[in-house]
Amino acid sequence: MAVISTANHPKALWPGVKKWFGSQYSDHPLECLEVFPTISSDKAYEEYVQSKNFGLAREKAQGAAYTVDSDRQGYTYRLVNTAYALGYAITKEELADNQYEDVAFNRAAKLARAMRITKEEIAADVFNNGFDSSYPLGDGKEFFATDHPTESGNQANEITGADLSEASLEDLLILVEQARDDRNNRIALRGQKLIVPVQEMFNAERILESTLQNDTANNAVNALRSKGLLPQGYMSWHYLDDADAFFITTDLPEGTGLIYQERAAVEMDEDMDFKTKNVLHSAYERYAFGAADWRSVYASQGAG
Repeated sequence: MAVISTANHPKALWPGVKKWFGSQYSDHPLECLEVFPTISSDKAYEEYVQSKNFGLAREKAQGAAYTVDSDRQGYTYRLVNTAYALGYAITKEELADNQYEDVAFNRAAKLARAMRITKEEIAADVFNNGFDSSYPLGDGKEFFATDHPTESGNQANEITGADLSEASLEDLLILVEQARDDRNNRIALRGQKLIVPVQEMFNAERILESTLQNDTANNAVNALRSKGLLPQGYMSWHYLDDADAFFITTDLPEGTGLIYQERAAVEMDEDMDFKTKNVLHSAYERYAFGAADWRSVYASQGAG
């Protein structure tokens, strides 16, 4: 176990350091909670089970029996709560000899920051790995695909080969508006928020916030803005890896689409090792991020 001793900050043992730097950086707000609704959990894992609708009614001939349909479940998506923990140990001598409070007492903040950044990375991986078939959802396909299997044929929540533009955003929103359930019935699905990497934040601002059509000399309204098709606007998520991928969240009911499943909120503890007299500090929390229904997000990986 790595133990923080007087050797870790030898300059802290004697007055004379003008300023310590490198650990006072500002942090972004916890962005992942702007994307994932929070669902409480009290089990090792939770299961989200698809329930299928009825199909279309059929013409009934005079005197003939009506058609009987079945109500049944579809695939199951299991979201396992994972524990994340980190800590540090300090010798009794280091605490006694350290001449600088901002070194000695800034470590709890560093620990909290590490837990915070870990959560962002875990959440963003749902999107960063969303085009990778090694990370399937309940239907056996990756999150963003053109061939999600359904009872009525393959369906898509991805457009391919398109960088972010007014035209590609319109194409993706059209795909959202054409959404169907597993029995091929049309559903009233609406786009809510555009999510982009920081490399696309200026492009997103121009596309969504221009009064007139973006990047043209046409005297035409900005249809995306005038129709209010993305009522929650856009956000740039600093933890997205792909510089040209973009995503649209939808208005699926809470708990059926994107999910932040919280089993145990972050706990900060302190204790002392009786034999060594080392002071121990730890942080622990338990949670999972995922998506039950792939219709919760529509995406493009970009043209690159």
